[in-house]
Amino acid sequence: MRVQGTVVVLGSVNRDVVAQVHRLPAPGETLTATAVRAQIGGKGANQAVAALRCGADVTLVARTGDDEAGSALRSGLAATGLDVSRVRAVPGTASGTAYVTTAAGENVIVLDRGANHAWQPRGDDPAGDVGQDLDAVRAAAVLVLQLEVPQDVVRLAALAAPGRVVLNAAPSAPLPEEVLARCDPLVVNQHELRDLSGEEHVDTGVRRLLARGARSVLVTLGAHGARWADGSGAGFAPAPQVAVVDSTGAGDAVVGALASRLARGQRLAGAVPWAVAAASLSVQRVGTHDSYPAEREVDAALRRR
Repeated sequence: MRVQGTVVVLGSVNRDVVAQVHRLPAPGETLTATAVRAQIGGKGANQAVAALRCGADVTLVARTGDDEAGSALRSGLAATGLDVSRVRAVPGTASGTAYVTTAAGENVIVLDRGANHAWQPRGDDPAGDVGQDLDAVRAAAVLVLQLEVPQDVVRLAALAAPGRVVLNAAPSAPLPEEVLARCDPLVVNQHELRDLSGEEHVDTGVRRLLARGARSVLVTLGAHGARWADGSGAGFAPAPQVAVVDSTGAGDAVVGALASRLARGQRLAGAVPWAVAAASLSVQRVGTHDSYPAEREVDAALRRR
């Protein structure tokens, strides 16, 4: 079954170079990888593919370099079925690259942002490079944003979108009040919640962000599940106990799956448990895009529970 409205994801695209090791290295230590693979990553690409796998019609708005990696990234994303007509190459710029080390379900990432931070101004257009894609933003039932592209771009898109805005505040950075007021929900992990709210306790931090203007907040708690709250109530979605193989991209699985449900008009109370189930399936598989479950798999997992 397809969604009632389009999900538009505006965000980053990277070439991920992933090294599998037995354990994460200590500072100054050299370890030998047991396997190395290259794959498409970036929070924007990951969340777009996760939403697509969960039954959404998805348009990705992103930037790559005009290099060989950029061509491969665009071709690979097109092969997933995403609408990549808004994935544009920035002249004279290298594509973003993430260097990922993963062991026992945990990972460490070093990011070279590349074209993800090379959105260019366009003459007298105050919207800059993103101006040519604002029609897609305005047509979205759900707009998904993250913070791996310039904050000015995030702000412009969030304020231009008439539909629902889902903002994953990662990597952690301060948010202006006008952007926070568009978040429905603001999606954070515990570290990002602490940075944005100044509170250590999850419930207190969520209340602080709602008081600052966020329409709703979703806190991902890893293997424990997720907690959400909006103006009408709050809830907790526990995660099933599973054998974690690779947690890379699990947070993006939550965001993409959540967007696919919200685009159908589902409320947070129903969408959050569904998104947690999707992420729980993803961590049992290696990789990011290849690990993201299809809609029918998530439905089946929830029925078994």
